Amino acid sequence: MSKHTPIVAIVGRANVGKSSLFNSVLRRREAVVAREAGTTRDSISARASWQNQDFWLVDTAGLKTAEDDFEFTIQEQIIQATDSADIILVTVEATTQITEEDRRVAKLALKSKKPVALIINKIDQAMRAKLDYFEKLGIKTIFHTSATQNMGIEGMLDYVVKQIPKASIKEADDRIRLALIGRPNVGKSALFNALAKKQQAIVADRAGTTRDVNRSIIKYEKREVELLDTAGIRRSGKIEVGVEKFSVLRTIAAIEEADVCILLMDVHEFGTSLDQKIAGMIKEAGKGLIIAISKWDSYDKDPYSRDKLAKELAYHFDFTPWAPLIFTSAIDGQNVSKLFEMTLDIVKARETRIKTPVLNAWLRDRVDRHPPAGLKNSHPKLNYITQINDADTPTFKVFGAHMNLLHWSYKRYIEKEMRREYGFEGTAIYVDYIEKHIDRKKLADGYEWKKHLRPDQVPKTKEKYARTKKR
Repeated sequence: MSKHTPIVAIVGRANVGKSSLFNSVLRRREAVVAREAGTTRDSISARASWQNQDFWLVDTAGLKTAEDDFEFTIQEQIIQATDSADIILVTVEATTQITEEDRRVAKLALKSKKPVALIINKIDQAMRAKLDYFEKLGIKTIFHTSATQNMGIEGMLDYVVKQIPKASIKEADDRIRLALIGRPNVGKSALFNALAKKQQAIVADRAGTTRDVNRSIIKYEKREVELLDTAGIRRSGKIEVGVEKFSVLRTIAAIEEADVCILLMDVHEFGTSLDQKIAGMIKEAGKGLIIAISKWDSYDKDPYSRDKLAKELAYHFDFTPWAPLIFTSAIDGQNVSKLFEMTLDIVKARETRIKTPVLNAWLRDRVDRHPPAGLKNSHPKLNYITQINDADTPTFKVFGAHMNLLHWSYKRYIEKEMRREYGFEGTAIYVDYIEKHIDRKKLADGYEWKKHLRPDQVPKTKEKYARTKKR
């Protein structure tokens, strides 16, 4: 089996259905698909498999004349994709006559001397009799497909796997997933490129450049780190229907997938309500969090600037005091590599496991120092604590009595003391408080049973104690 992982590149002009074809091969909606031209701006890739053969499938932006530096960068990525590919799938639209862009794509693919196939897409909208016209492009191997109807895909894939070496893509079980999250135009793609040390994502001085979740896998300190560059999250009222809405959904999915999220904020505008909301989303998802200030090289600073900004950020993000703060610059590389060090430290903290006897000794000591307050005749009692070993986020369960009377400030005290003792720097933790001892007499009388039991326990338990009372 080949050590080289084959690459299959889908190329073509804009709006011929490349992303639909990409999704059809993967059997899931990975690339953003919309009716507007130019939806795909970055070369995105994903693992694909057919007949027990694995390969990387690359979806590229639509080829067209580069009118500015931004478009030129996109076209450069297409050339890079074809250069690295083992087979090139030139995609055209069955309902449209051959265009100058189609000819340029075909010429570029044939010039590579790689295996090339012509994919005439959207045949569900055209008659097959008209399709011989596309032979003028000079590509001998031709497939008729409809990505939306899943027609002709299997025959195309049969051809693909015959042209590439057999390979198996094995993802490391301990791979760390690091997501770059933030508002549009705060420098996520520039930082992504600095971290990946290659021009994989488009970098431009305009908002909304990245729409798909771009990925790159690198090795750092013998660990695989998968970088996820996401689209910027706007305020709800600013999100456009269609492509941008899908992009935001992918960003939210990336948060769920990640182990650690870097919340990136522009040094010239940070601490907004949306930044706080995004940090809250990351915390609620139970992920690691690094607060990173970007474009530090462009800030007019003095010896006190860093401390002053750190104090301001601590005020805005007082609900995540455990998240480390770092000032970065993708332009001059300041603190870029340190982000990897911080990520590994956070992952190590997330993997911390504490034995139950040690936890219980710690809990007794903290409760003795500062007992919880309660009502006149009822006080919360924290009996014992245990950690859930198979949880991705450090999760603890505290069992006791009268847990419904436990004040939120005491819960905050427990978490603060736990972090002081065991670290957990940079990661969210969960502490659940569970009612262990229930006053059965009051329960039989129906006294506050809703506060003590889960909904699925209520009918069975009420009925049981009602029968006991009648006897």
